[in-house]
Amino acid sequence: MRRRRGEEAPFPYFGPEDYFAFPDPRGAEPPGIVCTGGNLSPGLLLSAYQQGIFPWFSEGEPILWWSPDPRFVLFPDELHVSDTMRKIMRRLERSGEAELSLDRDFPAVIRACSSSPRPGQDGTWISEDMIAAYCRLHDLGLAHSAEIRLDGELVGGLYGVSLGSVFFGESMFSRVPDASKAVFIPLVLRLKEEGFTLVDSQVYTDHLAGLGAVEIPRDEYLSLLAAALAAPTKRGGWGKLFPGFPASAEYRRLVPEVRP
Repeated sequence: MRRRRGEEAPFPYFGPEDYFAFPDPRGAEPPGIVCTGGNLSPGLLLSAYQQGIFPWFSEGEPILWWSPDPRFVLFPDELHVSDTMRKIMRRLERSGEAELSLDRDFPAVIRACSSSPRPGQDGTWISEDMIAAYCRLHDLGLAHSAEIRLDGELVGGLYGVSLGSVFFGESMFSRVPDASKAVFIPLVLRLKEEGFTLVDSQVYTDHLAGLGAVEIPRDEYLSLLAAALAAPTKRGGWGKLFPGFPASAEYRRLVPEVRP
């Protein structure tokens, strides 16, 4: 692993129980690159997340490991649900059109995120190597997806990694307007009920700012992360660990027609 770009040397594979000490993210050069190289083995990815670092790079580049300052996060207590989204979610619930689920089809969700067009981006950073790496984490019960279907068709969703009481959101997609919001909101409400304290959104987006996400200094993020990682990880399929999704006490208040 290098601090500068260049030809990569062979790097060892890290299993899920292995730990790798990255360079201190507080020393990252603007805009937040900590180091380059390595691989996407499970232990290396998990070590990165535990240290406030994540991979983000384009096809053909060496792996870039990031820890931006400021960090963009959502505190579940501060989730903002607009009147418009309340109406959309209530309409979907009353009509019975929408089916929300967790970990029902992780590979389909990450591939949909990979192929979803992004403003100002010509391609995707979710390469085949990234897809394979996060599918491995999903098989280990540490990466998760949330999905929304209309008439049986997958129209929106998101995926990320869960450690302690943190959900590290990676990407989301919508094939119809507001589909990703319609599944993200009940997910955050359920995570709050399950004791989660932080949703890491990494870098600023207007989409999540509208839902209450804020930028905080990296030092503050790292302190919050350390405290959150002391909580036990809810490892396994979230479809079984969080039965009845999307139902939660707050979701029932938000969408009174929700079925038990």
